[in-house]
Amino acid sequence: MKTKAVRIYGANDLRLEEFELPAIKDDEILAKVISDSICMSSYKAAIQGPNHKRVPNDVAEHPTIIGHEFCGEIIEVGSKWSSQFKPGDKFVIQPALSDPKNVYAAPGYSFEYIGGDATYVVIPAIVMERDCLLPYNGDAFFYGSVAEPVSCIIGGFHVNYHTTAGTYVHDMGIKEGGKMALLAGVGPMGLGAIDYAIHCDRKPGMLVVTDIDEARLARAASIYTVEEAAKNGVKLIYLNTGKSEDAVAELMALTDGTGYDDVYVYAPVKAVVEQGSAILGYDGCLNFFAGPTNPQFSAEFNFYNVHYNFTHVAGNSGGNNEDLKETVQMMSEGRINPAAMITHIGGLDSVVDSVLNLPKIPGGKKLTYTQISMPLTAIADLEKLGETDPICKKLAEIVAGNNGLWCAEAEKYLLANAKSI
Repeated sequence: MKTKAVRIYGANDLRLEEFELPAIKDDEILAKVISDSICMSSYKAAIQGPNHKRVPNDVAEHPTIIGHEFCGEIIEVGSKWSSQFKPGDKFVIQPALSDPKNVYAAPGYSFEYIGGDATYVVIPAIVMERDCLLPYNGDAFFYGSVAEPVSCIIGGFHVNYHTTAGTYVHDMGIKEGGKMALLAGVGPMGLGAIDYAIHCDRKPGMLVVTDIDEARLARAASIYTVEEAAKNGVKLIYLNTGKSEDAVAELMALTDGTGYDDVYVYAPVKAVVEQGSAILGYDGCLNFFAGPTNPQFSAEFNFYNVHYNFTHVAGNSGGNNEDLKETVQMMSEGRINPAAMITHIGGLDSVVDSVLNLPKIPGGKKLTYTQISMPLTAIADLEKLGETDPICKKLAEIVAGNNGLWCAEAEKYLLANAKSI
C-alpha cells in the first residue's frame, strides 16, 4: 500500500513524499492515521536531525516519519495480534516505548514506517509488545491526538513528590490541597494543566497561573473560569507578572509569605526558572516541564533552601501508559476538555512549514488532519476566511457555537468536505 508522509532526512530537512509501505508481517498492524497534533518536540527533532537523541544517525539513507501525537483506525491486523485488535478499531499511541534495547526509540522520531504525519503506517511489534497501542473510543479523532500531550501534563503531576516528615519516604504527586503555581502557564500545555488541576482527583487548594501576555491570560480565564475552579474546590488566580515591579514578592504575598508546594515552569527561560526557585515553600517541588532546545540550558537554584527547606526539582519529558489511560478515561467521562489547547488546523501538506516554523507561529496546538489538503489555518481566522470560502464559513459557525473551541462537529464537517490529499 502507498502512503504519503512527512519524513526527516536531516537537520531542517523535512519532505512530504509518497512511497510504498511494506506488507505487514504476522506481528505488525496496518493503520490509517486521521489526525496528528504537532509538538514542539517534533520541531526540536527537525532542526537537530540525527543530533537529536531519538533520531537515528542514518536518517539520510533511511528517513523516518515525523509526528508522535496521532490517532487513527486499524486497517489490517497480523495474526499474532488478531485476538486483541481488529480492523475498524480506533487507537492512540504511547510513543514513549521504554524499550530496554533502545531507550530513545519512539514512533514519530525513530521508525521508517510509523509516525503521525502520514496517511497510512505500519505499526511494528515493539509497540504492541510494550502495550503502547491503546484502544480509543472517543467521538472525535482530535481528542486522541491531544491525549498524548495531556498524558505528559498528567505525568508532570504524578512525578512531583514531597517528603514524609521523619522518614526517607517520598510521597509521590502534588500536595493535595496545597499551593500550586504554573509559571508561563497559558500556552497550550499550560492550558491543559489548568484543566487537569481543577478537575483531577488530587487537586491543589490554590492555583496561581502566570504569564506576561494579557491576551493569552484573558483567553485562559474565559475558558477555565475562576467560578468553575471554585466549584471544584480550587482558588484560581491569574496574574500578569509582566506588569509587576517585583513578581516574586507579589507571588509570595498570595501565599502569605509561606511559598508554594508545587511550582511548574512551562517556558525554558532562565528568569522563569529562577523565579520558580525563589517562590518555593518548605518541601516545595519545582517541576521543569518545558524542554529547552539548548543542551547547555541552565539556571541558578537556591541550594541554601535545598539544604534547610528540603526544596527539590522534578521533571519529565513524557507520560507513561497509565498517564495516557487516565487521559483517555477523563476525556471520555467529560471531566477534561483539551480542545482549548488547539488554535490551528491544517492538512498533511501544511506540516513541513508548520513544524520548521513552529516557534514563530503564535497560538497553541497545531492540529493536522493527515487525509486532507489544507493550509495551516487559525481557528480565530475562520470567520474572515469564510467570506470567500464556504467550508471555513461553516466551520466558523460551528466553533462559534462552541465558545470558539474546536469540536467533534467541526471535525466531522471538515473531514467530510475538505479536499483529499
